[in-house]
Parts: sequence; structure tokens; C-alpha cells
Amino acid sequence: MKPFYVRSLAVLMAAYSVTMAPCSYAQDAQAPAPVAPAPQPALEPADVAAPKRNKEGQIDARFLQQHESFLKRGKEGPIGALFLGDSITAGWSGAREIWQKHFGRYNPANFGIGGDRTQHVLWRIENGELDGIAPKVVVLMIGTNNSAYPAEEISKGDKKIIEMIHQKLPNSKLLLLGIFPRSAKASDAVREKLKTVNAELAKLDDGNKTRYLDIGPRFLDAEGNLPADIMPDYLHPNAKGYQIWADAMQPLLDEMMK
Repeated sequence: MKPFYVRSLAVLMAAYSVTMAPCSYAQDAQAPAPVAPAPQPALEPADVAAPKRNKEGQIDARFLQQHESFLKRGKEGPIGALFLGDSITAGWSGAREIWQKHFGRYNPANFGIGGDRTQHVLWRIENGELDGIAPKVVVLMIGTNNSAYPAEEISKGDKKIIEMIHQKLPNSKLLLLGIFPRSAKASDAVREKLKTVNAELAKLDDGNKTRYLDIGPRFLDAEGNLPADIMPDYLHPNAKGYQIWADAMQPLLDEMMK
């Protein structure tokens, strides 16, 4: 048996080695666990019809209510000029005098719903909004709410809508508007994306049944920036912006309505 001082020394050396050894386990236990990034919701296909849904996954009540009001409008009387789109189109309700002065003689109807993407307009068309009506001209602008999508996907959604309009309304002409510029600065990335989409849409102008018109540059200043006195939130026109829209579109619309 080892002497007492030898055994004591061994115990002390063992304790020292434990104390001074790297405490990887303790460090690992105290380190915060890595947090996985929150999964991003998958984007719905831009060219496949889908209703707008609320957080619970149900069809949005306001969206459905507006859709049903458009079905009712189609049954109430003739529509000469039909405006189809998102909140930018719906915003004509806040510029009624300009609307009436420029388009009133054409028995216009406004089928714009705030927040709509291309897939929502496709759903509305598939669910009867173009049935039983015969407008002389459909004025279409849609796609800015798809800005998170690649440009080619936005173009696909727009092209599908145009195809369906011509199928549903073979005797109507289509006035296809370039998507308006959004975001304050000319250098903002979304500007280039929407320019790419508009370049694709411009190719659809056949000089007859489909006419393309890009009035976006009329909203911009000399540097290409979007003035707040035309679009205060750099997306939606105010009355001044709607006046620019009406004045810029009037000649071509008048020609197409003949």
C-alpha cells in the first residue's frame, strides 16, 4: 500500500488536471443553440388562378365581397370600358371627377381590388367577372404586387390574363398598360425588374386587338425619381397622378373606343 502522502499527492494532481482541462462540455452547454432561419412561404405560381386568402387560409372576405359586387355590376347594364387591376386601378374611386370627365361617356366599370396579384385576377376571371359582358375596351394593369417574383414569372402571369381576356371577350380590344414605376429612386432594384416585365409586355402589341401603352416615365422627374407629390407612398398615385394617367391614356383609349 502506498504511503499516505503519495496517495494525497495523486488525489491533488487528479483534481488539478480536471480543473485545468479545457471545459468543452460546459462551454458547449452554455453556447446558444443555432437558430434556423424562419422558412419563407412559397410563392403561389403567378400564372395559376388562386383566390386571395386571409391568415387562417380562408378566402379573404373583402376580396370575395368585391368580386361579387363586380358580378352584380356586370348584370346591371352595359360596360363600354372595363378597368381591371389592383389597388392602383381601384384608386380611381378617389378621383371621381377625373374619372367621370375622361371616361364617363364610355359606361366605365372599375374591377380593381387592392393587393391583387396576377393569380387573383386569374381567379376572378375564371369565376365569372368577364362573363355576360361585352366591353369595347378592357384596360389592364396588373403585376406590381408580384414584385417579389422573378420578372419572367410576373410576365407569365400577365400573359395568362391577356390570353384569358381574349378568350372570354373575343370582340373586345385590350389596352395593356405597362406596370407603373414604384419606389422612390431610379436606382432601386424593383425598377429594373418592372422595366424587364414591361419590355416583355410591349411585345404583345399587335396594333389591333392588343395595344400596349407605358406612361410610367410621365410620373418621373428628370433624374428618374418618383416625386412624392405624385405618388406619396411611391406606389399609389394621388389626384395629380390620376390626372397624368387620364391625360396620357385618353388619345389611345378614344381611338380604341371608335
